[in-house]
Amino acid sequence: MTKVTESVRSEADEYRQGADRPLGGYALAMTVFAGVAGLAGAIAALWGTTSRRISPYDLLLMTAGTHKLARLVAKDAITSPLRMPFTRYEDTGGPAEVMEEVRTQGQIRHTVGELISCPFCLAVWVATGFSIGFLFAPRVTRVVASMLTAVAGADYLQLVYAYLQQAAEKKS
Repeated sequence: MTKVTESVRSEADEYRQGADRPLGGYALAMTVFAGVAGLAGAIAALWGTTSRRISPYDLLLMTAGTHKLARLVAKDAITSPLRMPFTRYEDTGGPAEVMEEVRTQGQIRHTVGELISCPFCLAVWVATGFSIGFLFAPRVTRVVASMLTAVAGADYLQLVYAYLQQAAEKKS
C-alpha cells in the first residue's frame, strides 16, 4: 500500500469514528454527479445553448417540480419497488409515504440507498436534471415540471382539506 493510500484510509477511519459511513460510495456518487453536470455543460457550450435563461416562472415550476419528484421517488409508497434493493421498509410515514432504513451492505448500495430515500439529497440531482432539461428540451421539461407542480399543489390542498375536516369534526 502506498503512503497516500494509507494516509487516506487513516483519515477516513478517523472521520468515521467507528460509524458505517460509505465514503468510497460518496466519492463515486460525487464523481458521477460532477461528470454528468460537466458533460451537460460542455455539450451546452458546444451547441450554443448556454445563453438560454431560466425565467422566474420556470424557476418556480422547477422548484415545486423538484420538491414533488424528490418526495415521490424518496418517500412514496408506490415507488418503494425502486428503493427496495437499497432500503428496508420500517413503517408508514406521512400521508401516502413510507419510512425506510438504508441497507448497509456494500458502499454503493448504502450510498444509493441514502440518496434515493432522502428527498433533500435527491433534490440536488432532480434539480440538476431539470436544469439540463431546460437547456436541451425546454418545452418538454416545462410540461413535466408543470405536471409535478400541479400534483404538489393538489397534495397541499388535500392536506389543507384534511386539516379543515378534522377541525370541523372536533367542533362537532
